[in-house]
Parts: sequence; C-alpha cells; structure tokens
Amino acid sequence: MDLAIVGSGSGNSLLTPFWDGKQVAIAESGVFGGTCLNVGCIPTKMFVRPAQLARTWQEAEKLGIQLPPGRADFAAIRDRIFARIDPISAGGLDYRQQADNVRLLGRVQLLDEHTLLTEEGEKIHAEQIVLAAGSSPVLPDIEGIDLPGVHTSDTIMRIEQPRRLLVIGAGFIACEFASIFAGLGTEVTQLVRGDKLLKYLDEEICEAFNTQVDWDVKLHAEPRSIAAGPQGLSVRTEAGTFTADAVLVATGRRPNTEFTAPAGLDLHPDGRLQVDQFQRVMRSGEPVPGLYALGDISSEQQLKHAANHQARVVAHNLEHPEDLREVSEADIPAAVFTHPEIAHIGLTEAQARAEIGEHATAKTQKYADTAYGWAMEDEQGLFKVVADKRDGRILGAHVLGYEAANLIQPLVTAMNLGIDAHTLARGQYWIHPALMEVAENALLGLEVPESGRL
Repeated sequence: MDLAIVGSGSGNSLLTPFWDGKQVAIAESGVFGGTCLNVGCIPTKMFVRPAQLARTWQEAEKLGIQLPPGRADFAAIRDRIFARIDPISAGGLDYRQQADNVRLLGRVQLLDEHTLLTEEGEKIHAEQIVLAAGSSPVLPDIEGIDLPGVHTSDTIMRIEQPRRLLVIGAGFIACEFASIFAGLGTEVTQLVRGDKLLKYLDEEICEAFNTQVDWDVKLHAEPRSIAAGPQGLSVRTEAGTFTADAVLVATGRRPNTEFTAPAGLDLHPDGRLQVDQFQRVMRSGEPVPGLYALGDISSEQQLKHAANHQARVVAHNLEHPEDLREVSEADIPAAVFTHPEIAHIGLTEAQARAEIGEHATAKTQKYADTAYGWAMEDEQGLFKVVADKRDGRILGAHVLGYEAANLIQPLVTAMNLGIDAHTLARGQYWIHPALMEVAENALLGLEVPESGRL
C-alpha cells in the first residue's frame, strides 16, 4: 500500500487526485464518515435549530407578538435529520468501495509505522500511515452505567423523546444536549460535579450563562450510582437522588489510541498522541517519518475545524515530504450552541491579567446598548474583548447571546492577521444599526493606543 488511513472522518478527505492510481487502505471500526457527520456537530446542530424555533414564542412576547408555545414533534425532527445524514454516510462508504485503488478495512492494530494488523490476522504494509481514529465518550466507573436508557452523545439523538432527562456533565456537550432537549419540551435536570457549568469560560461570560439557562441545574451532584425502578432511572448523587426516563452521560471524550499500543508511540497524559508541528507522530521524543495523526486522536481541541486544518496540512505533507508545512499556531475559536449561544477565542480576562498584569484591558458591551439590541429587547447578550494596552493587540474575545458564533468572526480574523483593536474599530465601516455594532462598541471602549485611524 502507498497509504493507509485509520479513520473515515477528516482522514477520508486526504484522498486528493494525487492518490488516483495508487494503492490506499482506509480502516474504520465504526460508522463511515466519523464523529462529526454521524454523532457530532452536524446532527446536533440540526437539532439546535428546531430547539431555537421552539423557544421563539418567549422572545416574541417581549415584542408584543402572541405566539403559541412551541410543541415539538421530536420523532419527526429526528427522522428528518437522520434521513439526510445516514445516506451521506452510506454514500461515502459506497463511493470508496467502488474505487479500484481503495481497500476498506475494519478494526486494526498499529504494529509499527508501516504495518497494520487486521482482525482477521492479515498484515497490511503501507509506505505512509495516517492515524485519524477520533475519540469516544468517557463513561464513569459507577454502578448501573450500562443499564438500558443510559446514553452517550453517540446514541441519545436516536431515542424516543423522554419526558424527563438527566444530563450528567458540565462541559459543552452536556450543555448543548441539555439545551436541545429543554427547548424541545423535555424536563431536563443537569447534574454537575462542581459549582458551575462551562467553568473554562471567561468568568464574566460563565457567570452570565449560568444565570440564564432555562433548565434545572443541580450543583455539587457527582453521580455515585444509577438504578432502574418503577419510576424510571434514578441517579444517586452527593446532592440527592434524581429520577428520569433517560440519562445522558456527557463527561468528556477520550482519544482512540488503544490500537496504537504495539507501536510504542508517545502519548500526552490525557492519552492523546504526541505530534510535531508537521503532525508527525512522536516516538521516544523523535518524529516518526511517514506516520501522521490528526483530529481528536492527537489534538487538544476536539473541534472539527481544527481537524480540517490539520487534514489540509497532512494532505500536503503526504504528497510533498520534501517540503513539509507546519500547522498554524493561530488561536482557534470555539462555540457552544446552547441557549444562549456562546463563542470564544484566545485569553480570558483573568488569563490576560495573569500573563501581562496591569497592561491587560477588557471591555464588555451589552447587546442592549446597541440599536439592534434595543430592537430585539435583548437584555442578556454580552460581547467582551480583551487586549494589551501597550500596542492594542487583541488577546481574546468572548460572546454570549444571539448569533455569538457569527458575531465573533471579525475578532478571529483580526487576531490571526495581527490587526490591532484601534485599527479594527476605526479602520472600516460597521453597518448601522446591525447587531455587529456590539463588537465595534466593545473595541471602541478599550484602553489602547491610537494607530493613525480616527
């Protein structure tokens, strides 16, 4: 084989026309297409939109519009979503199966940088190998975790809608599903081990989010066991026992690196493969030529856009080993598609003050203080920018509210292209009265030096 790829998500995109006529193997132990397509960002966001629409009656009342409360047909929503997604997965599999130069494999082990071992005992030799096997949900070691009705993000979207749902976890996956099911009419209780949701966020944004969620949150409620009874599934926690019809366990994901154990590769403490700036996998502190990794199996950021960037880098490096490209060191933005929505990039205010002390400056702008925010009667949205007082360098941005993931993009561009806060605010026209003025006003409020713009 000229190339072997373990994983059919972002790894599947590596097959450019360069590989036509060359021998390629793709190993996939799960559903073809990977996490994002089948159980991750795409189907979840297809649930997010109906959940948003189901809540619009509440927003309409503030504007004098009387709408009936949203009543969701969960089964119809679910079936519509997977009627679109499942054929894409099947079509991708069929497309690769019909290619004369591609061989599909199931579960494999990595014996060394050139050899895969199939379940049938066959050894597959490849000149270059890419490890893109993704990650899997983490399940806590507690009694009852394997009971029927206990789900992970891999299975929760295909069930019948529960009347009551317990969500275990405080991260972005737990919060997104809590928001989806609550919006669609399920009585949701989120069980949180610590004292807040999404504790990694900027403190101001985090506090605002925790006060705005429209589902029940139980803090200091670490699960001890799960039991089945006549009233449903009961989760016993430090804060009491809670009962529902279904349980979602969303306590994180782990990289799928077990199959690489025979090759003796270097791992981070959290189990991720160590890679260099070219995405080459490390062993004994040195990069292994011809062995690459990308996505959740090696990336600290479990984000599809990060995996896509890494895939583009790996695709080039596979085809041009004499001219390797590095992965961008640019800040990576992220979003949480909850109600309210969240987006963030770079340093929080606390991190900036810890790094540069009194030179850090931050400004938070309320949606409500812009013309469009007035029109929306939005009293909760926030846009925050963090910068360096000395040169106006933008260090971070944090948004909570309507269209947060879109509103943050000019800050992402500025940070990655080196545009300072003064120039970004004054060196272009901002449409009035668009909601994007909330970003402009936050930038205008920063204590930063002038850069020649008015």
